[in-house]
Amino acid sequence: MRRLYGYWRSSASYRVRIVLELKGLPYEYVAIDLRAGRQRAPDYLRRNPQGLVPYYEEDGLGLAQSLAICEYLEARHPTPALLPADEVARARVRALCALIACEIHPLNNLRVLNHLRSAQGWSEDQVTAWYRHWIREGFDLLERELARSAGCYCWGDTLTLADAFLVPQVYNARRYGVGLAPWPTIARLEAALNALPAFQRALPERQPDAPAD
Repeated sequence: MRRLYGYWRSSASYRVRIVLELKGLPYEYVAIDLRAGRQRAPDYLRRNPQGLVPYYEEDGLGLAQSLAICEYLEARHPTPALLPADEVARARVRALCALIACEIHPLNNLRVLNHLRSAQGWSEDQVTAWYRHWIREGFDLLERELARSAGCYCWGDTLTLADAFLVPQVYNARRYGVGLAPWPTIARLEAALNALPAFQRALPERQPDAPAD
């Protein structure tokens, strides 16, 4: 039995959904409403003491953190492979994932944005400016890396974990009105990836907890 605890618009949950879809692994989806604070509920904290999403369960194992979950899925369900066989290429794909998950995403995490609003008293315009600044700076770095590695996808012409990490981050950028014109490689890759059925099934708007409107 596979179970994924997530939130429809969480980019970290989105990454894991993409990987599950690419690997053809059926799973039960359990919605954790971050806006309502459901991640802090005692029953969820007993399951996942970190109080974050995603959280993944399989055969009695529970894992937090999207990077760890995706690495586990790759090791436990190696077909189709989402990391290259060559150790150098594998390390470079992991570096692309880390650039997104560790450099770009944390600065725009919901907890950070809420702290800026509540503790710092920032206006929504100020929060939006913060968000856009770090997306743009991160995408400048990512564009340079992808210009060296990309073919049809982030790493040549083979789908990898990097593709599963890229698309949710671009989704976030679009939410905050950041256009992709300065980053043609990112724009090209996102369009190609979102045309694939696995990526379409993982879309936030297609999740059971997405608002009807």
